Amino acid sequence: MATLSQHIAFNGNAEEAFNFYKGVFGSEIQMIMRYKDTPEGIPNPTTQAEGEMVMHISMPVGNGAMLMGCDMPAAFGKASYGNAFNISVGVDSREEADKIYNGLLEGGKVSMPIADTFWGAYFGMVVDKYGVQWMVSYDNINNN
Repeated sequence: MATLSQHIAFNGNAEEAFNFYKGVFGSEIQMIMRYKDTPEGIPNPTTQAEGEMVMHISMPVGNGAMLMGCDMPAAFGKASYGNAFNISVGVDSREEADKIYNGLLEGGKVSMPIADTFWGAYFGMVVDKYGVQWMVSYDNINNN
């Protein structure tokens, strides 16, 4: 069976964002690599500041899921999030849903307040302070 993980590109603040996420999800950063540490033959950073940027960062979240990210050096353009995707987080209780939703909301904005829905879930949507869109859901139907 395939495994699906999320990867988020940032504009120079990936490490800051992942330190924020580790507090929200109660996880630890598993790996961090910087552009300055890339071997020969791989595009190297063009400035010292780009060398300090994150080439890869990852941390486990939940049951086997992995949240990954990187910073976008100038050669790759700027990261933009648009409205074409959300990262969906399913949790095991209303309390956990509230904790994660409110954690992600810190410095962000509400897209949809977390509440009971007509489809039987306790669900809400938030755009975090980094511009990443999240959906948080507790499935009341299967967990009552």
